[in-house]
Amino acid sequence: MCQLCDDKSELNHEPMQPARRSLLKLASSTPLWVAGLGASTMMVGARADDAHPVPKPGNVISPDQALERLMKGNGRYVNGNINTDDSFKSAAAALKNGQNPYAIILSCADSRVSPELCFDEGPGDLFVNRIAGNYVTTDLLGSIEYGALILKAPLIMVLGHTECGAVKAAMKAEEDNTNFPGHIQSISSHIGAAVRSAKLQGGKVTTTDVVKANIKLNVAYLQQSTPIIRQLVQENKVKVVGGIYNLEDGTVSMVN
Repeated sequence: MCQLCDDKSELNHEPMQPARRSLLKLASSTPLWVAGLGASTMMVGARADDAHPVPKPGNVISPDQALERLMKGNGRYVNGNINTDDSFKSAAAALKNGQNPYAIILSCADSRVSPELCFDEGPGDLFVNRIAGNYVTTDLLGSIEYGALILKAPLIMVLGHTECGAVKAAMKAEEDNTNFPGHIQSISSHIGAAVRSAKLQGGKVTTTDVVKANIKLNVAYLQQSTPIIRQLVQENKVKVVGGIYNLEDGTVSMVN
């Protein structure tokens, strides 16, 4: 078995099947529930571009186009050329009854990282899920599956960042057997697999090394998560990628 597979098994995720069954049961229930999540115009299993009207037609794009759009947005953000139009007022009427974001972001909860800002996007464009350490949990997987299956977002990005406090805590837990109070310990335990993965590369392990290892592990986990994301990936309807946000200059670089 490859090391990546070994590391994935160490992520210590909770069982996924109940969450998936709950998601599908809810998704197939009353239109009122779907409307409550802002997708009343989109039937379960229907493509976003089949809905009429599509809230944001410009968001109906391919996975590769979605990734290109994200990175171009980050380029504008870094260069200070962000869009200055009043995106809420211009999009409010279209979005009040539905949504069709073009990308799902699994981001760290760090207050210094804001996906909507760093990709220069407005309301209705990004389906953002945040947790300290940007790792997949059962509940977050359900949310990501909803974004991909029901909202038809063609791209998922796991977005880590430099100098991540959750990663530093995981490194301290691994190296010094440190225990943190409350549920903070569960965060460092989840990211421990990334620390061990980075150490296998040899040499001195830096925070950035572990951040990248954590991104790679969660990208691989999502690509193989069953039954929803894996099938969409195999059908080339969804692409899962990793990115790292640099706190010093605001750039997002791809992590492969």
